[in-house]
Amino acid sequence: MKRFKKAYLLPALLLFVLGTVLGVQLESALSTTDTVEQLRKLEDAFLIINKSYVEEVDAANLAEHAIESMLEELDPHSSYISTEQIAEVQEQYRGSFGGIGIWFEIVQDTARVVSPIEGGPSEQVGLRAGDRIIEINDSTATWADLDNDDVTKRLKGPIGTTVDVTVQRLGMRRPIEVTITRDRIPLYSVVGEYMVDEKTGYMKVTRFAQTTYREFRETLDTLRSHGMERLIIDLRDNPGGIMDAAVLMVDEMIADDKMIVYTKGRTVQDQVFRSSRPGTFETEPVIVLVNARSASASEIVAGALQDQDRALIVGQRTFGKGLVQNQFPLPDGSVLQMTTARYYTPSGRLIQTPYESGDQQSYYEQKFSDFSDATFNPSKYKESIPDSLKFSTAHGRTVFGGGGVLPDFIVAPDTMMAPIIQATFSGALDPAFRDWFQRHEQELRSTWEEQQATFMETYTVNDPTMRELWTIASDSTNGGLVLTDEESEASMEDGIFTNADLQENRETIELFLKGRLARQLYGSDSAYPLYNQIDPVFQAALKHWQDAEDLATHYTDAGSNLGRSDF
Repeated sequence: MKRFKKAYLLPALLLFVLGTVLGVQLESALSTTDTVEQLRKLEDAFLIINKSYVEEVDAANLAEHAIESMLEELDPHSSYISTEQIAEVQEQYRGSFGGIGIWFEIVQDTARVVSPIEGGPSEQVGLRAGDRIIEINDSTATWADLDNDDVTKRLKGPIGTTVDVTVQRLGMRRPIEVTITRDRIPLYSVVGEYMVDEKTGYMKVTRFAQTTYREFRETLDTLRSHGMERLIIDLRDNPGGIMDAAVLMVDEMIADDKMIVYTKGRTVQDQVFRSSRPGTFETEPVIVLVNARSASASEIVAGALQDQDRALIVGQRTFGKGLVQNQFPLPDGSVLQMTTARYYTPSGRLIQTPYESGDQQSYYEQKFSDFSDATFNPSKYKESIPDSLKFSTAHGRTVFGGGGVLPDFIVAPDTMMAPIIQATFSGALDPAFRDWFQRHEQELRSTWEEQQATFMETYTVNDPTMRELWTIASDSTNGGLVLTDEESEASMEDGIFTNADLQENRETIELFLKGRLARQLYGSDSAYPLYNQIDPVFQAALKHWQDAEDLATHYTDAGSNLGRSDF
């Protein structure tokens, strides 16, 4: 009898869920006969399965799969977020979480502190870069299959609670035990800022969270205090996030009352977002870097600045996600993240790549095909775009819809890059580097840890270090990489490279390894000035400042009235 009652709770639950999802009264949600009939079919199927299937079924698991299957029929980006996942998703949007404030990495079977977050709980109790975490709350924190999630879950927790951490420090025989009070830890979304030269500033925006606009303003102020007159904004690999943060960022760089983005939906009201106040960076030249993993809110920024002729876009075509998604909570705390509208750039471009409902495989296959054409055959790609997908910027430049933001200057990946460089950039030397660093960590830290400026200016990877690294790399546990004098033996797939390749590309490999070392000694931000010296897209962008300055001058002189007038 109990099972019968439990099973028949589902129709009421489904009705409530449907009302919650649609955000309207249940009566209006079931306004059509067809909707009622299909809902009854769904109820009947669930009850029949639950009551009569040969084995007992997990009702919750069945319901979750049913929801996921329904969403898969809508579009490629609507999704179901379980109660277990929602906390992590909210942290990303909120820009903070409860934790101890460290960056760490897993080395073999142990979590090693890369750097404590400045002002965070770990720094306050004296944790240092290089400390190995060996116990958490009197339980071992080292085992063969240790991964980041294992450590993160044990260190995170409600703000104000404590966690006992035991670390092994280089040069000390006995472990150090500390009790750390968890606090709100910021998840910074604007990172790596530095002055490229006496007038060029750089910043990388990794995602769009509630704190992104504030971070952007603070970073602008910092760079301007160092003499910045022009700016590179790196949106590569930025998957998006909160649209409002992207709108506010653009507002800071364009004149008052200019269109930034507008949205159109079926049941939600169309909206237009315009710049609403004078910005602090409206006239200076701006270059925006993008790639195929720049999506959603990143595309709002790139599309708006391109359409308004405010910034030069450099890199590769963006991902093409132009769907506005809202979160609809369900009774158990899980969430439907569902598309409710599409967004359009000021010129009228829909950035979303075309899709057919329920066919995700074709969606991503078409994306890859179009991306390849747009990257390696841009002229042919532009010619293939119909006139209906060609639009004009504020001052008459042609831009293209149909999927993603096509940069003003496309920088294709170097398919002729030396195999040893391709392998290095893809991380083939990383295991050997970690092993080498562990062997020399105490000496490196004592020599360089308090000498960052000197390190950045003078440190070089000398011949003995390079030889030792490649000797370590030859061990199968560190990649099994081999150097040979015979060109006929070289094979990137087998990890065999020529000494001639190494010497010819020595400077690039040295800078890459120096970046890895800087990250270990001073934190992730310190590596950007080094990596950018060997980044083809960044280096190509530096050659286009005249184009960016021409845009800025024209934008300032001519103004802009681009944007829909029917709102």
